[in-house]
Amino acid sequence: MSRTPDYSLLELASVREGDSVATTLANSVRYAQHAESLGFKRFWLAEHHNMEGISSSATSVLVGHIAGNTKSIRVGSGGVMLPNHPPLVIAEQFGTLECLYPGRIDLGLGRAPGTDPVTARALRRDGLGAEQFPEDVARLQTLLGPLQPGQPVKAIPGAGTNVPIWLLGSSLYSAQLAAMRGLPYAFAGHFAPRLYREALKVYRENFQPSEQLHQPYAMLAIPAIPAGSKDEARHLATTSYQRILALFRGQPLWMRPPVDSMDGLWNLAEEAGVRDFLKLQIMGNSEDLRQQLDDLLANIQVDELMFTIDIHDPEKRRQALDILAETRFRRTDSDATIN
Repeated sequence: MSRTPDYSLLELASVREGDSVATTLANSVRYAQHAESLGFKRFWLAEHHNMEGISSSATSVLVGHIAGNTKSIRVGSGGVMLPNHPPLVIAEQFGTLECLYPGRIDLGLGRAPGTDPVTARALRRDGLGAEQFPEDVARLQTLLGPLQPGQPVKAIPGAGTNVPIWLLGSSLYSAQLAAMRGLPYAFAGHFAPRLYREALKVYRENFQPSEQLHQPYAMLAIPAIPAGSKDEARHLATTSYQRILALFRGQPLWMRPPVDSMDGLWNLAEEAGVRDFLKLQIMGNSEDLRQQLDDLLANIQVDELMFTIDIHDPEKRRQALDILAETRFRRTDSDATIN
């Protein structure tokens, strides 16, 4: 058995149907604080726009809010969708965050817009997009690195902070770029599981050491429904089923209460699509989760797992972290026994 991966969390600040954004963000803070108390390594927020039910659009603002209400957990973006922003602005924002919360800020970058084409044009009007992602990443690295003599554009704050940059992706493209640049890499298996094995393999086999990273460091994001039993987990999972179904249908993404059955809510094709979307989802009690994680990790090498947990009730969602954390303790004990 390989070394037990660290555990982290990805947050979309999903709004429960009928709740306010203020209530949602207060729940996100409590969620992050509980994760910190259990030893989770990171708490990342994902950038999405023009999606009713998702309140993490101002990603850097929320990173600061979570970091300011926690003490030790790393907080970052999972990720900032770089085609939406001038690199200088992101360098200034995350450089400022690093000055406020030194050693705790991560800058995860994606090359998708995180929204629909019309909103993407509204976010960035100059027509630039994903095609210049490698150049924008290089600009960010320069802006966050040490000031160079005669450097014409400086990120103040930002210069010299060396905020760790991660590349995020759901295909082989970002895996190849992360390997070439010597950057840590996170695969978005929580919504695009198809290529996770190939992408992680490409990344490790092609990794080139850099000043930021001497050896490859890979993360896999997966959905999880920790609960007291498999039956309870199957019930709770209907919340995420309903939300992904709404995504497929172009409907608002409010987080809805779980239902006893999805029969009548989706057709066979929609059910197949939702289950394919959540192909890497793990669910059940701590022993169920541990076995599923053992099976998942048997043929891949990752340094960290990042979980998305869509559970409607905020208290049950925090309790889910207790159950999930227990699986890591058991895996760590098992590692010690083997080693």
